[in-house]
Amino acid sequence: MVPSNEWRGYVLRKIMRRAMRHGKRLGMTEPFLHRLVDVLVREMGGAYPDLGRQRDYVARMISSEEERFESVLTIGLPKLEESLDRAAASSRVLSGDEAFRLYDTFGVPLDFIEDMAAERKVSLDHDGFERAMEAQREKARAGHGFGAIKAEGLEFEEATESLRGKPDSFEGYTTTRVEGIPVLATTDEEGHRLEALTEGQVGYLALERTPFYVESGGQVSDTGTIVAVAGRAKVDGLVRAGANRPRLHRVRVTTGVIREGDRVTAAVYDEARDATRRNHTATHLLHAALRQVLGAHVKQAGSLVSPDRLRFDVVHFAAITEGEIEEVERLVNAQICRNQPVATEVRSTDEAIAAGAMALFGEKYGSSVRVVSVPGFSMELCGGTHVRATGDIGLFSIVQESGVAAGVRRIEAVTGMNALRVHQEQRRSLATVIETLKAPADQAAAAIERLQADAKRLARENSELKLKVAMGGGASQSAGDDGVDAGGVKLLTRRVTGLDKNGLGQLADALKNKLESGVVVVASENEGRVALVVSVTRDLTPGIHAGNIVKKIAPIVGGGGGGRPDFAEAGGKNPAGIDQMFEEARAVVAGMAAKT
Repeated sequence: MVPSNEWRGYVLRKIMRRAMRHGKRLGMTEPFLHRLVDVLVREMGGAYPDLGRQRDYVARMISSEEERFESVLTIGLPKLEESLDRAAASSRVLSGDEAFRLYDTFGVPLDFIEDMAAERKVSLDHDGFERAMEAQREKARAGHGFGAIKAEGLEFEEATESLRGKPDSFEGYTTTRVEGIPVLATTDEEGHRLEALTEGQVGYLALERTPFYVESGGQVSDTGTIVAVAGRAKVDGLVRAGANRPRLHRVRVTTGVIREGDRVTAAVYDEARDATRRNHTATHLLHAALRQVLGAHVKQAGSLVSPDRLRFDVVHFAAITEGEIEEVERLVNAQICRNQPVATEVRSTDEAIAAGAMALFGEKYGSSVRVVSVPGFSMELCGGTHVRATGDIGLFSIVQESGVAAGVRRIEAVTGMNALRVHQEQRRSLATVIETLKAPADQAAAAIERLQADAKRLARENSELKLKVAMGGGASQSAGDDGVDAGGVKLLTRRVTGLDKNGLGQLADALKNKLESGVVVVASENEGRVALVVSVTRDLTPGIHAGNIVKKIAPIVGGGGGGRPDFAEAGGKNPAGIDQMFEEARAVVAGMAAKT
């Protein structure tokens, strides 16, 4: 079995990141791996000529991966260390859910987590990690279904055995309506053969011929109606019943009855089909434009073509800039304005690929293929439905660009009337902003920047005032300025209101600086939530650990947290427990002091 592109990418990325980690251990502080590409080309270019031709692309990809991994180390490594600290202080097991959070949210590779956990003699709950990973995969699979109907678990193979060998005759390339078609088979919703479907029933119909497209190549299935003499049904999707059989139409009978053997009229909703056509042809133009703007390395990595939008995933090593997006839009809309004919023809696969038609990596093609081309701009192997001329698309607009995996970018776009609607909504929104700012359009950005600067200044001044009030003590102080004795250790507690996490940290530092030696516990109540900080002077950290104090007292306010020996923080949701928490802090500190 040939490994998938995704699997190859995963293995290569894992090898590169391991090399990057070992490079750092050897003292290399700057990205270095991409500089070895010339050595690779020199040593291996004879056997692999593409290395030389793609030298710059390979170097950029590796450099981009090094930069991405550097950000993982900068952001994810401290999070991993905190998690391992908590695990080492309790069960010495890093939970699968926590490991997956580090992997999924902060990009920390699993092998990296495993290595660091082993260094600290902390075991990893691999089963829990796999459960979390599988749950995420299930969410992804559900999210990628886009309303498609799947045949898994349905008994279509058995129910349609009598249809084996009958052609799957699709006439939707030339029409959206076919009349006088015999119904070859009817089944219920689970795939069991029936003689008829009656009003209100959901089931499946096999037709001798059909204009309905079945989901394939990213294009969703058609919707429409099937009408018999004695009944009418709405088609909301299609499935393939199995090899060498006609496709099945999922229907809900709205009136009367439809029987096996009836002759029916099958009609696709023209408006939805036309919108889908526009979006599908637009993906071809988009693909070609991306290759022109970003480079020939760009390859399709997935797509969705539906009536309301298109989504296109491409292999590319960096975020697509605003300038690049605008140029791609310009190229696509230029082809629309030219109103070029969209040609479709059936050719031999080898001939089509030799002529330059784009084929999807890993896709299996027969001896002959359908080729869709816009002369001089785009040529692809495609079985989908398309417009007759590019002008039918009307307008093309990119609405979002994002990353969905390492080295894969996602573009979402709209065409036709949907594109017009998006532009009108944006114009109305801009008009509302300009009216609210009371500024000309060309000065709106500057006005917003001034407002943001003012808001930041006021927030800073407000925080400073709250900190000064908190430092003043008064009624909000839970212990004297000199603190209380906790087993021979000075403990200073302070309860305040409205301080954010940063302000609370500053307050804790300021109070600790007043103590030659001791522990500070401060808590802030803010909109029904509790923020908690514990700070310990360095002379006491060998025996009194701030993170361990937090773990013991935070549950009293309905929260949890952790941190370093000298500084730790937590959150909670029960402000009523703050005073009790301070009392517990005194007992916890006294207990730790007694052990030193």
